[in-house]
Amino acid sequence: MHAILFFGLIFTVLILPVSAPMALVAGVLFSSMLIHPYPEKNKTWLNWLLKVSVVGLGFGMNVTQVIDSSLVGIEIMIASFIFVLVVGYLLIRIMGMSKNVGHLISSGTAICGGSAIAAISPLIKATEKEISISLAVVFLLNAVALFLFPPIGTYFDMSQQQFGLWAAIAIHDTSSVVGAAMSYGNEALQVATSVKLARVLWIIPMSVITLVLFKPKGGRVKIPWFILVFLGIVCLNSLGSIPAVIGENIVVISKKFLIVSLFLVGSGLPLKNLKTLGWKPMVFGALLWIGVSIISIALILL
Repeated sequence: MHAILFFGLIFTVLILPVSAPMALVAGVLFSSMLIHPYPEKNKTWLNWLLKVSVVGLGFGMNVTQVIDSSLVGIEIMIASFIFVLVVGYLLIRIMGMSKNVGHLISSGTAICGGSAIAAISPLIKATEKEISISLAVVFLLNAVALFLFPPIGTYFDMSQQQFGLWAAIAIHDTSSVVGAAMSYGNEALQVATSVKLARVLWIIPMSVITLVLFKPKGGRVKIPWFILVFLGIVCLNSLGSIPAVIGENIVVISKKFLIVSLFLVGSGLPLKNLKTLGWKPMVFGALLWIGVSIISIALILL
């Protein structure tokens, strides 16, 4: 019965004009009120669906757009990256945080949320509990950002480009970045997607920093392959190799898949699990997120 309801909601989210915040709330309510039929597979499905969706957005972009968007606010991106790492390191010491949990949350805040945590956790030999706590903190703050960022952008009269840049820098996970940007406008979505994918590549220097700090044995740096596929699609689209009608339809489908991704994010975040987080990881993650959000929007507006 729960499986039928689960897939029924996914089908509903897929075919009806459901907004990103609505999809996220639907997922949270489902997992909080009912039993998730496939909790072990939820993360895998989310991971693959998100990557396919992001690659699909490449069918609606060209090389010039991607390069221009990626270079927008590069100084702000670097500043935010350094800010999170330095402040995160200091907060770990001041708050007496677990070094592993603190580093995972810092990595997720500095780069790309769950993807960064997944890439960094093997390097520091993080336990399943440490990974779960870090992911829960990041996903909860993503959920808050999904609701708060569009109205804040409207209040400050941010342009599409400004909001796309801010969302890509200050929201952790790619799914929530594109969800918030999609709510703001199509140009914001394109900017946010390009900038966020450029930031995902920072997993590589982050992995190197982690190897230096933790000195693990046999640690390997993982390269996010789906970004290379995205860039390949963008190049083909720029050459006119893909018929416009096909590209447009794939972009529409990809946006729907992104909405489904947010439902999966919510379904993996039941409210009862938040009680087991403890106050330190939550306060630690919130301080980093609020700090980088305020600094980045100030720099963008100025």
